[in-house]
Amino acid sequence: MIVADRKPFNEIINMIAPYGRILLIGCNECVTVCAVGGTKEVALLASQIRLKRQGDGVPVEVDEKTLERQCDPEYAQALAPVIADYDAVLSIACGCGVQFIAETYPEKTVLPGVNTRFMGVTEQHGVWSERCQGCGDCVLDRTCGICPVARCAKSIMNGPCGGSHGGLCELKNETPCAWHLIIERLKARGELDRYLDIEKPKDWSASRDAGPRKRVREDIKI
Repeated sequence: MIVADRKPFNEIINMIAPYGRILLIGCNECVTVCAVGGTKEVALLASQIRLKRQGDGVPVEVDEKTLERQCDPEYAQALAPVIADYDAVLSIACGCGVQFIAETYPEKTVLPGVNTRFMGVTEQHGVWSERCQGCGDCVLDRTCGICPVARCAKSIMNGPCGGSHGGLCELKNETPCAWHLIIERLKARGELDRYLDIEKPKDWSASRDAGPRKRVREDIKI
């Protein structure tokens, strides 16, 4: 189970400011259960964005779609016929879903609309690869949909470190260096100049460093 909160609305508006045609996608799994990213929340956020942009006199087209799961190839491929029609995708799935959509469509800008807080685990049946640590302050919009917190062994926010070699991590040399992946994606998208933007020191107060966390939604609590 993954628990998330929607990002502040002004942050979302600033994030999507450069884009006129936006595909807003939700997920029918964990974020629906915690009332953050299901069909109802997609419709509400889309309406809020349209009203805000219209009030500001800025044209915008926001289309809505909710996938069964954003972290599953079968459902992610459902976007293939339409994704080229949009300037950007705004996902209100968890950090795993955002990254998987970005991996499936690396040429497309995929933006996070939620801050993933923490995740439960499945202890049997299958193998999973970590993509998100639920740091509570998602930076995927600045790192091309590749999480440096979860995928860099040192969680470096301005990488790579001096130890990576040949695109691989120095600590576990079969693991791709997260920052090498970020740089390669920036190159492929013709956005390498963004690599020069220095990320500010990260606020880790929303992470789990203070121990196990609990999130209570009083508005839906029974």
